[in-house]
Amino acid sequence: MAVWIEVDLCNGCKRCMKACPYGAVEISDGKAHIQERCTSCGACLQVCKQKAIQTDAKPKEIPDFRDRRGVWVFAEQRDGKLVRVSLELLGKGQSLAAELKQDVSALLLGYKISGLARTLIEHGADRVYLADHKALESYRTTAYTKVIEELALEHKPNILLMGATHIGRDLAPRVSRRIGVGLTADCTELSIDPGEGILLQTRPAFGGNVMATIANRYSRPQMATVRPGVMEAVHGRKRKGEIIKCKVAVAEKEIGTRVLGQVQEKKKRVNLTDAKVIVAGGRGVGDAKGFHVLEQLAAVLGGEVAGTRVAVEEGWIPAERQIGQTGQSVRPEIYIACGISGAVQHRAGMSDSRYIIAINKDRRAPIFQVADWGIVGDLHDVVPAMIEELKGKR
Repeated sequence: MAVWIEVDLCNGCKRCMKACPYGAVEISDGKAHIQERCTSCGACLQVCKQKAIQTDAKPKEIPDFRDRRGVWVFAEQRDGKLVRVSLELLGKGQSLAAELKQDVSALLLGYKISGLARTLIEHGADRVYLADHKALESYRTTAYTKVIEELALEHKPNILLMGATHIGRDLAPRVSRRIGVGLTADCTELSIDPGEGILLQTRPAFGGNVMATIANRYSRPQMATVRPGVMEAVHGRKRKGEIIKCKVAVAEKEIGTRVLGQVQEKKKRVNLTDAKVIVAGGRGVGDAKGFHVLEQLAAVLGGEVAGTRVAVEEGWIPAERQIGQTGQSVRPEIYIACGISGAVQHRAGMSDSRYIIAINKDRRAPIFQVADWGIVGDLHDVVPAMIEELKGKR
């Protein structure tokens, strides 16, 4: 495939040069010229009003995917307990499937975990594909990949979603490679394009400075991993669903790894996605010592401490405590933002909180636009006063 310029038609308008994402178009002597960096992406062809840019590349045809139906969710479980993001994805899967007029299915893999199928149905699954086998007792990439690959090739789903957990981030790329489809990782939003009926997958890009929406037109299933905490789990006790038991043909010699044991790290803190109260600090906290006061407030409220990207980069809090586009997304009952200006990247991770309390010296700070209550003042004065007041009410 090649792209070239019909010099006689070119008027040197520079539209193609500005449109090229690779800097492969240059203007010389009033005419455009294609450089070696050209990838034949076609961006320049779309903007050339003189039709001076030509190509021998044929437009890619979109295959017929009418036989691809259903929204699938990988129901991750650990030690017989479902990971919450799986239930969140089932809630989102219901709305996606409703727009497509299709069904929602859950993939449940493990050993002696059949009792979890009813929970998945209650949270939105119309059917549960149950793979219950000794070889699946502990997560091993090869075993889980093989089972999901075989199910996907046999039943041909339209969409396949996984949580962006440690397991999901390991499993999803392996499955996508096996079945020959693309994968959008770490999504924060999913929707259906009303015109084409395809999945629009939105995720942070360029360090969280922009949000990119990605669509997969040429392969199925459309695969994505989704960040925990950005979707809402929906529970309906009276739902009915079908449980399909799947045959598992996985030999130990095929897997290639063996689990000798598990060592559970002792965690002193609750996962932020499960916290009911979060006290978060930003640049205005000043330093690591400033977070000691926030920890005292969180302790009085029975909550957790978190922070912005700046707080993490300065080393004031650990990276796993970051909230925002490039951190975690949370939806606690109460979110107290201390010294946080409220940049859009941070608000994307906490705007779904039930109640937001903002403390900032700048009355024009963007955080007040999303806050339910705002306190204009120095957090180093306000927070200690809050602590004393709360201790008195205890």
